[in-house]
Amino acid sequence: MNIYFCGMIGSGKTTIGIKIAEELGLHFFDLDREMDSILGYSFHELVTEQGWLAFRELEYSICKDFARRENAVICLGGGTVRYEWNMDVLRGCGVVFLLEASIEELVKRVSLADRPRVNPGTTLKEDITMMWEKWQDKYYGAADIIYKTDRKTVDEEVAEIKNIILTDPRFGALNVNAVTATHLTAGN
Repeated sequence: MNIYFCGMIGSGKTTIGIKIAEELGLHFFDLDREMDSILGYSFHELVTEQGWLAFRELEYSICKDFARRENAVICLGGGTVRYEWNMDVLRGCGVVFLLEASIEELVKRVSLADRPRVNPGTTLKEDITMMWEKWQDKYYGAADIIYKTDRKTVDEEVAEIKNIILTDPRFGALNVNAVTATHLTAGN
């Protein structure tokens, strides 16, 4: 069993995922980082040079690898859940959190990073808005748990999500570090 974090670009998947994995003593994997490691260069270059199809093919291969893992926190790419073939291989392998934030918050967070646009010729806000309006049903459909990340610190988000993981029976098959779990539940 794994914990998957999905959401739009800038929703906090990697930031939250790293901290959750550390605090629960679980392995951490990030789709974007895995892709960069396999390629030996930034996936942004792959998109620029070969297009989104090459990106999606490699993404699918990585999702198949993730599905074979156990006791891991796995951050999916911003668009991973929009493609049914990815969700087909991940279903039944863990619980999926959708990290949700307002368009304004996503734009604020993403403006600090240079990312390729899904909709070329658009502003960052237009691109994110278009993606959310078109694909929000896919994000909601993939989610077992929806968690809003607006107006909270990262520490607050991690504490709340950690509490969900330690108390929700859907995570019963997860093998968290016993010392960590005891310490965390005692503090709540």
